[in-house]
Amino acid sequence: MPVLAADAESETGIPKSPSEVRCSEAMEELEHTCPQPRLTLTTPAPFADETSCQCRAPHEKLTIAQARLGTPVDRPVRVYADGIFDLFHSGHARALMQAKTLFPNSYLLVGVCSDDLTHKFKGFTVMNETERYEALRHCRYVDEVIRDAPWTLTPEFLEKHKIDFVAHDDIPYSSAGSDDVYKHIKEAGMFVPTQRTEGISTSDIITRIVRDYDVYARRNLQRGYTAKELNVSFINEKKYRFQNQVDKMKEKVKNVEEKSKEFVYKVEEKSHDLIQKWEEKSREFIGNFLELFGPDGALLSIAYQPTFSTPANAEASCSPPPEEAVGHSHSTHKPSTAAAQHRPDLL
Repeated sequence: MPVLAADAESETGIPKSPSEVRCSEAMEELEHTCPQPRLTLTTPAPFADETSCQCRAPHEKLTIAQARLGTPVDRPVRVYADGIFDLFHSGHARALMQAKTLFPNSYLLVGVCSDDLTHKFKGFTVMNETERYEALRHCRYVDEVIRDAPWTLTPEFLEKHKIDFVAHDDIPYSSAGSDDVYKHIKEAGMFVPTQRTEGISTSDIITRIVRDYDVYARRNLQRGYTAKELNVSFINEKKYRFQNQVDKMKEKVKNVEEKSKEFVYKVEEKSHDLIQKWEEKSREFIGNFLELFGPDGALLSIAYQPTFSTPANAEASCSPPPEEAVGHSHSTHKPSTAAAQHRPDLL
């Protein structure tokens, strides 16, 4: 939306003079040309010195209520957030997400302090300034990164980057024993607080590394880093390497135990299956045996089945014994003594 619109013709319909046209063109330059928020995430966010805001339109001061309503409609609300952003983590990302979503149409500028400034006021960092700049450029909520940001925001800096509001965690600086660098921003009505994410911070991560230093030193030695790169003494290097060997041996023993347990389990499982199959076969064998040789078995019923003889056989069975046929008498024939000794049943 232009600040002051000018038609090609005057109200009477008469074409304007060249001077009036030049005046009209000057007024058209007052249209807001502020960069718009990123719509695609295929490229990293630009640096401020590469794409600074060249808008010549006056930057009207907004209240927080006006910004929450989505005004002005012709330009985004420019929100600024700054920090060190060392070891960029989820707490940083959540703070930037809050700053980005404070207003319906926000353009988020993120200022990152340089190494010299950080080491002077806060202390040594793990990541250098170039690494911290690049980490911020690849955050989805960031529209623009300001390198070498100042520790204290000056009116000249706010005017240069046309900043509407400053977003930051509202830390009680008095309890921390330091001055509130955002005091003048709060007095100007430009400060918007964000919520700090508990349980995660750069200091917490560094504390974990210091606490578990031996573990990380041993791991990096095992990965191929030298003792000189890790600033480890000769004695500690030997100690860490010996501990790595012991851990490897423990791991091998553990693997052997697990494999042995797995083998025993498989043997027990197969033994159980074999015993179960053997029991099934035994029952089947016993059942077949009883069906064949039991009291009601098939073999016994076949043995005692009566036979029906023919008439010729019947006559033969009624004929006299051979002794009578050859004329022997009906007197009892006693066997000899020798035969009786061998055949007791003949006595």
